[in-house]
Amino acid sequence: MALTGRAALLAALGSVPVGLLEPSWTGILAVNSPLALAMMCDYVLAAPVRSLRFTRSGDTSVRLGDPADVTLTIENPSNRPLRAQLRDAWPPSSWTTGTETDASRHRVDVPSSERRRVITRLTPTRRGDREAAQITVRSYGPLGLLTRQGSHKVPWTVRVLPPFHSRRHLPAKLARLRELDGRTSLLTRGEGTEFDSLRDYVPGDDTRSIDWRATARQSAVAVRTWRPERDRRILLVLDTGRTSAGRVGDAPRLDASMDAALLLAALATRAGDRVDLLAYDRRVRALVQGKAAGDVLPSFVNAMATLEPELIETDARGLASTTLHTASRRSLIVLLTSLDAAPVEEGLLPVLPQLTKRHTVVVVAVADPRIQKMATTRGTTDGVYEAAAAAQAQAERGRTAEKLTRHGVTVVDAAPDQLASALADAYLALKAAGRL
Repeated sequence: MALTGRAALLAALGSVPVGLLEPSWTGILAVNSPLALAMMCDYVLAAPVRSLRFTRSGDTSVRLGDPADVTLTIENPSNRPLRAQLRDAWPPSSWTTGTETDASRHRVDVPSSERRRVITRLTPTRRGDREAAQITVRSYGPLGLLTRQGSHKVPWTVRVLPPFHSRRHLPAKLARLRELDGRTSLLTRGEGTEFDSLRDYVPGDDTRSIDWRATARQSAVAVRTWRPERDRRILLVLDTGRTSAGRVGDAPRLDASMDAALLLAALATRAGDRVDLLAYDRRVRALVQGKAAGDVLPSFVNAMATLEPELIETDARGLASTTLHTASRRSLIVLLTSLDAAPVEEGLLPVLPQLTKRHTVVVVAVADPRIQKMATTRGTTDGVYEAAAAAQAQAERGRTAEKLTRHGVTVVDAAPDQLASALADAYLALKAAGRL
């Protein structure tokens, strides 16, 4: 039960003549008794809240940055019409700041024994699962003096998936892949390392591709054609330890790493390779393996949706052991981590020989574009100090990358908006060279 502003206003207006004409208990009772009676009647005529029935439907998943519509159906089984204000509560990160009030509150009128639907539009600002909180209903009587109020719990979960901004690069990378595969309209010979087929020699073909045995069995000169490696295994390893929590721009490093991993997964599946995912810090946070090509990307997106950086140091030995156990056959290991000197030198370098002995390893790191900007700062004393600090940080990062390169590791170090494209280019280069 709740008192409305209209009832308080009537009580205040009634106190004016009482104070002027009859300032006594009798005057107060003469004015407030009819008001109290009207409030009681209004309360009785208001539709009961507890008997209302609610069901939900609508979106169960949405990409970060896109809206999601959740439909709430209100059924009024009572013999009184429902005139109410309804608040459909969700976690604060379900809406953009400042829009929660308008998006979560609804005015509803439901006649007796009928249903009505209202739509709550969510615009999530974070990845993960958003679970509906309680529904609060305030039912008004015909006079609007006193209300019935109650809450209902109607479960519903909307999973907020990674936005996958880097998908805009996919057409260009697929075009490069078709060029490697020799299926492009350009006058270029497809690169590759696996034998594909024999065809007749045409002027301009590399004479080193002539198959002399096949030529001896037929009247025309035959040349071998090649294609990029297929059916190779790729394991994407996401480091979810404390270094992935560092923010670069408006998002943690982990988000940029996931975006790059999604682009590579989409590209590799189109190239006929098998892609698995492992997220690890001190234990396995997510593992996706053995999926068909059409299920790889949805499975990856779904697994990444709930991943959050853990504020603990990554167990490098455990990561290497889990990686070797997951990738039992020779694979391309793509480790998305950081290039900070201490974690790499104390954690990754000692266990790196275990990985490079059996697998091809690529280390992918997110560079901070602000450091690159600081390195060009000049003109003031503060600017010079900032440039010196940035140059020192870049030099230390370069030394760390060089140590990894000496172990046969390919290092991809780029800003968040360039990381996905750079990783895809490194994959295509390895594929063209037959190093997968």
